[in-house]
Amino acid sequence: MDSFESARAATAPEAGVNFLERIITEDVGAGIYHRPICTRFPPEPNGYLHIGSLYAVNINYSAAKHFNGVFNLRLDDTNPLKEDMEYVNAIIEDMQWAGYDPGENIFYGSDYFQTIYELTLRLIENGLAFVCDLSPDELRESRGTLTAPGVDSPYRGRSAAENLKLFQEMKDGKFAPGEKVLRAKIDMASPNMNMRDPAIYRILNAEHYRAGNAWRIYPMYDYAHPIQDAIEDVTHSMCSLEFKDHRPLYEWVLNALRFAFPEPPKQREFGRMNITGAITGKRYLRQLVNEGYVEGWDDPRLPTVKGLRRRGFTPEAIHHFLNEIGVARDMSTVDISMLEHCLREDLKSKAPTVMAALEPLPVVITNYPEGQTEMMEVENNVENPALGSRKLPFSRHILVEREDFMEVPAKGFHRLYPGNEVRLKGAYFIRCTDVIKNADGSLREIHCTYDPATRSGLNFTERKVKATLHWLEANHTLPARVNFYSRLLTNENISGEEIRWDDYIDPQSKIVLENCQVEESLSSVRPEDKFQFIRHGYFVVDTRWEPGAKLIFNRIVALKDTKNKIKSK
Repeated sequence: MDSFESARAATAPEAGVNFLERIITEDVGAGIYHRPICTRFPPEPNGYLHIGSLYAVNINYSAAKHFNGVFNLRLDDTNPLKEDMEYVNAIIEDMQWAGYDPGENIFYGSDYFQTIYELTLRLIENGLAFVCDLSPDELRESRGTLTAPGVDSPYRGRSAAENLKLFQEMKDGKFAPGEKVLRAKIDMASPNMNMRDPAIYRILNAEHYRAGNAWRIYPMYDYAHPIQDAIEDVTHSMCSLEFKDHRPLYEWVLNALRFAFPEPPKQREFGRMNITGAITGKRYLRQLVNEGYVEGWDDPRLPTVKGLRRRGFTPEAIHHFLNEIGVARDMSTVDISMLEHCLREDLKSKAPTVMAALEPLPVVITNYPEGQTEMMEVENNVENPALGSRKLPFSRHILVEREDFMEVPAKGFHRLYPGNEVRLKGAYFIRCTDVIKNADGSLREIHCTYDPATRSGLNFTERKVKATLHWLEANHTLPARVNFYSRLLTNENISGEEIRWDDYIDPQSKIVLENCQVEESLSSVRPEDKFQFIRHGYFVVDTRWEPGAKLIFNRIVALKDTKNKIKSK
């Protein structure tokens, strides 16, 4: 039994976990393909991947793994006007980071240009394609409407010999872009607009980022895609639902080329996944980036893989999210809070817990000896004792969070106010005694006393207070900038070409706190290191931060699904 037969025998008893994998299971059982199951992800390198892209990747990658098959990444680079090596490199890097590494199975549609051209010559010879001289506007008008059939091109009856000659001249650069196209000869009366003699080659006098100036004609996506799949021995071409109306053309192309591909791949569709609060349209993403409304493709407010990574999302959380939502037959919208929930679940036992004062308030413990410092033991993660503990310095001068003090406490406020006692995490109980103000009446610092008898390490439980505060020793901190990112848009109902983005973007979607202080223990952090700041949420060292510069943290997500309480100053 060869390796393919072994794979078939191993997978046949177990049905796939979703409707697409059940289709593959039936095909394996029926022996339709005499080669391993092969799926692919074919992005056009004209932008960066986003969470919707990963949804499609996950479907194809998981199916290949489930059936012990092959997964290909194919850069579908048939349009030199929009594509760039920058996007190619970003796509490969993002795939690898997200855990969908194609290994050596990275292919380029442009590598098949010669093969596609030669197959097209056979198509012309067989009378299934013709060169058309209609202008773009005339061609559009001749295609008819959803209720009226199209009209045959006056050039449809050209002989195979004439079409071969003209197609060669198109290739040789004798015609200008738009002057001629090669069209498939199918059926202008078809109820499916995609089957009304679609253009399959066009002239583009543009340099290709990989092929250079070798070509003046380029295959259209709907024509090149099935051929590329077939060349790579793809068995199941799984794509989003908007391509369902294109499936008849996909099948027509492969049937017309049956002499080359006797076991053609199948196209099957799944429902597109949308996420609340996220823009996944490439055109809109490019506008936001190119027009400077965001910081770049890696802006943490964008659902790009680069943005999610900079925001602090983990591959594990993304996998959990994608597997939880499954595969839908129809378009679905998932609340972004579900993605954030998966991230919290992933981080709660991984991220070390540290102390940070985002808006520091100095505290003087007046009865603590001047010049004395002692070390306090604090656990690194309550959820995961295996992460151990660390020692933090404590002295007469500490910092607490500004919001943890109220001179006149509101109802239900149990933290610091004159006369009240609180616990400092891992240290002592302190009681507020005095409020010190500047000449202008603003708060400068507060004075407290401590109770030496209340130090009992991590296990102190004898006395009860209603609040435990995080704190920092004032002389052992690191300055930091903390960025709070939230949903980019106030209105997600975007439509049209010319968009006034100022009417959609929330000016509070990025809030920066410049004067934060964090533990000195964070002096050796690296970009993408993740922490839980006590009571503030999960934070990540910005991917743009460089060692030696002031620390930059991005808030990943709150500890709970609550509204962001930070406001712009």
